[in-house]
Amino acid sequence: MKFVFIVEHYYPYIGGAETLWKNLSEQLVINNHQVTVITTRFQKKLKKQETLNGVDIIRLAIPNRFLFTILSIKKCVQIAKKVDLIQTSSYTAAIPAYIASKITKTKCVITFHEYWGKLWFKVPFASLFSKVLYFSFEWFILQLNFDKFIAVSDFTKNRLIDAGVNQNNITRIYNGLEYSHFNNYILGNSNQFAFCYFGRLGVSKGLDILLEGFSLFIEKNPEVKLKMIVPNYPKNIFLKIKKLTKSLKIESNLIWKHNLSYNDLINEVSATNAIIIPSLSEGFCFTAAESVGLKMPIISSEKGALKEVTGGKVIAISSFSPIGLKQAMEKAYKDNWDEKKVTLFPIGKTVKQYQDMYDLTLRNS
Repeated sequence: MKFVFIVEHYYPYIGGAETLWKNLSEQLVINNHQVTVITTRFQKKLKKQETLNGVDIIRLAIPNRFLFTILSIKKCVQIAKKVDLIQTSSYTAAIPAYIASKITKTKCVITFHEYWGKLWFKVPFASLFSKVLYFSFEWFILQLNFDKFIAVSDFTKNRLIDAGVNQNNITRIYNGLEYSHFNNYILGNSNQFAFCYFGRLGVSKGLDILLEGFSLFIEKNPEVKLKMIVPNYPKNIFLKIKKLTKSLKIESNLIWKHNLSYNDLINEVSATNAIIIPSLSEGFCFTAAESVGLKMPIISSEKGALKEVTGGKVIAISSFSPIGLKQAMEKAYKDNWDEKKVTLFPIGKTVKQYQDMYDLTLRNS
């Protein structure tokens, strides 16, 4: 079977969706399918075209996500003519994928990583124009009759149903991980207590709550560090985060790590004492799933799908505020954790469910 994945970002971009696309496409290749990825060339140093682990990647010289919506259509149509099925994603890649699907009469499925709706108007580090734009974009995508909607959690599935998507056209498939990556790591192998945040710089990630809460915590615990393992893009959010750390006067307590290999990332994460996930909402959250796989303790907002994904030693933030986070950090520092059932999401199960869904979608054509 031949597939084209039309997605905004692909490896080496850092994010949960990008982890899914890499894992899924490479496993499909291992299972003797052909996969082409059409995506943005978000950094000039990246090759315009290459084959990585059997996956053919086409990076268009379109650094802006919204321009990708229009300028990628020609290439999407060209490749869609040669494949059996189109896989796309919310948000801006969905429209060129849908147009290519209709022009070439190729089946198209869309994975929704999260549905925010009015939550867009509560996120920090974004202008009102951006919030309105994303809210409108999201609403528009939901009006399109894709052949199948994939929700990455029960929370996301229920959100899509509430937004008006026919529940018979939604399949819930959890994102998957390769748990062998987490073997042979020694947890907390550092002489200094440190919390850790790792993942992308998204407007919904609660980064303002994280930094403000940490600043309150270190007033009485100045010896504690916060390791920030993040990309230095998007540049506008990164600069706002750096400005906030300066205004809070917490620079000396922060440890910044950027652009790590996956092995180095896991090494850095496992060398800390607890992961903090203060998100406003999560459709799934790879950071949570990876932390569980590493058996790392987690401080979590438990918003969105986090309740489905977190497990092991967990402290839920009592109130979504800097004070609520500070209180959770104090409990963690005293090793006062709650125990929660662990749920694992193996990549093999995810790939099988996607392949079964692809087969069913094509049989119904």
